[in-house]
Amino acid sequence: MNLQHMTDRSLIVFSDSWTTKKEILDGLINQFVKGGYVTDRDSYKQSVLEREKISATGLENGFAIPHGKSAGVVKAGFAIARLAKPLPADAWASIRSDNQVELIFLLAIPDKQAGTTHLKLLQQLSTKLMNEDFVNQLKTARNPDELFNSLNLDEADSKDNRLTCSHGKNLIAVTACATGIAHTYMAAEALKKSAKKMGVSLIVEKQGANGLEDSPTPEQIKNADGVLFAVDTKIKGLNRFNGKPYIEVNVAEPLKNGEALIDRALNHPQGILRKQIENDSDTLLTSKEITKGFSWKRWGTELGKAVMTGISYMIPVMVAAGIMLGIAKLTWLYIMHLPIADIDLPKYNSFGGFAQLIHYLDLFGGMTLNFMYPIFAMFVAYAIADRVGLISGFLGGIFAAGLNYTLWGITTGLPSGFLGALVFGLAAGYIARFLNTKIHLSKNLQAMKPMLIIPGISVLAIFLLNIYIVSPVFGGLNLLISDWIKSMANGGKIGLSSIIAAATAFDLGGPVNKAAGAVAIGLAADKIFPLTPRVLAIVIPPIGMGISTLIDKWVVGRHVYPADLRVAGNTSFLLGFLAISEGAIPFMLRNPLITVPLNIIGAIAGSVTAVMLGAVQWLPLPAIWGWPLVSNLPAYLIGLFVGVLIIALCNIFIRYHLIKKKEAQGEKIDY
Repeated sequence: MNLQHMTDRSLIVFSDSWTTKKEILDGLINQFVKGGYVTDRDSYKQSVLEREKISATGLENGFAIPHGKSAGVVKAGFAIARLAKPLPADAWASIRSDNQVELIFLLAIPDKQAGTTHLKLLQQLSTKLMNEDFVNQLKTARNPDELFNSLNLDEADSKDNRLTCSHGKNLIAVTACATGIAHTYMAAEALKKSAKKMGVSLIVEKQGANGLEDSPTPEQIKNADGVLFAVDTKIKGLNRFNGKPYIEVNVAEPLKNGEALIDRALNHPQGILRKQIENDSDTLLTSKEITKGFSWKRWGTELGKAVMTGISYMIPVMVAAGIMLGIAKLTWLYIMHLPIADIDLPKYNSFGGFAQLIHYLDLFGGMTLNFMYPIFAMFVAYAIADRVGLISGFLGGIFAAGLNYTLWGITTGLPSGFLGALVFGLAAGYIARFLNTKIHLSKNLQAMKPMLIIPGISVLAIFLLNIYIVSPVFGGLNLLISDWIKSMANGGKIGLSSIIAAATAFDLGGPVNKAAGAVAIGLAADKIFPLTPRVLAIVIPPIGMGISTLIDKWVVGRHVYPADLRVAGNTSFLLGFLAISEGAIPFMLRNPLITVPLNIIGAIAGSVTAVMLGAVQWLPLPAIWGWPLVSNLPAYLIGLFVGVLIIALCNIFIRYHLIKKKEAQGEKIDY
């Protein structure tokens, strides 16, 4: 194959000045623009950066293969950077933590291109990069011309997708990455190499940008001893593998240790793929579902994956809301010099001009934030039941966010918050899945099940769950907390501060938080007790969690949060200064047993410190613009610092300890 057709000498850069990932990507993207491969630099760069968030594009042996698919790419191709000095091991996220990147292939893929010669050549490049001799030849080239000439490879690449062994076992693998190019084919090649060493007959189906390639026949599936899914996306055609033992890992795992994965798939599978209802492709269940017996461990794993799925879809909503709110509030206060408390006044609905625009931007940010719970619950249900769980999960999230009270004109309603969203998401998923597996209809009536029967019954179940269980439970909890805090009104400022702070930090905007707020504001209105612990406990958790994601690498020498939570941490930090505590909710949903107690401890410590040092805040303005209204502001800031530091450091050290414990047990964690 002649890979020269996919690049140009101008796209090959030997650099001794690029020392960061940003410089490399920016430099290569500029070369694409100059060469006419890319017409919209920003959209292509965004696609590359979005791909970087999904999984590591650094691999091993010193190379990385970032890539992006965008409408801004008009001609498929790749650019190459060879560095004079390898980057530090932590400068480019890689499947091997010790990988020092020095050879970078940046792929540009047109958004709508599939099945073309260009795309196939890019796939061949991805596969060829698994050849160490080829990579080393590129790394030892003395100049761009020599490197360019080495891309013209005369040897024929094997197109035999099946590796056979007369005495070995039969395995089927499916590989799929988000863009359907690089990792899809590299994972397939890595598995083929490992299978050959082990004497295992292997068939690899690639679910890439060209659709399904090298798919196994029904006979091959029948004879398979197991199925290995190395995927970052939803598996297509899962029903074909019903009844087969399986394991499922992300698409980068085969590049780390293909032999161990093959052994697991054949000898230690996760379970058996569930037998599905015939012709029910619209409600295809995921490979996490197992047929034989009940296991608390498997059930816990399924719950964890469902929650993580919900969080992954919720974070972009939260980030978007935080950006809108931040722009609006900071512009209103520091550019327009208007009182921040006036930003949501109804008079600005028809005020006209820039003030009306910023007013609506703030309302839009708040509205977007309200959809955080519906999105979370919807995709928790989706992870459990697939498409049939979406609607009931979304409507359960509506209840959790309290949007039903807004639509019904009820001003005293109590939303159930993140706990309610979790309950509704799980309930919707399991109810929909139960209905899908237990209701059997004739072939002519099959369409009624996903379109009518399952949505109707599951939505009604969520409505009744809210009316008779969730709403009364959280309403009763609200009353209980309110009465408890009121009973402590004369119990001493340290005790009362601790209770208000703990209740405020417990569920970050949920019913317990709101109960604490109602009582604290009432006590302040009657001049019985100031709002100091309340306003501090609102901002300490989100700022603390945000700081934690920013300094973990400096404190323990590595990241202790996955990439999605590091993104959420930046938003949490910003929202904390805006007094929006919901920014820390993704952390609570992912690890409640760690996050909730530490939030409470940090809020109590910070609030009590500030109160004992003499800080006093009577007005309900916890955001940064309310701080100048605090009496004894230095004491307030000291309390804030103490609470934030406790949350940040304790989270880092506890999570680091858990990571080291898992690694000691042989589990690979590469954040």
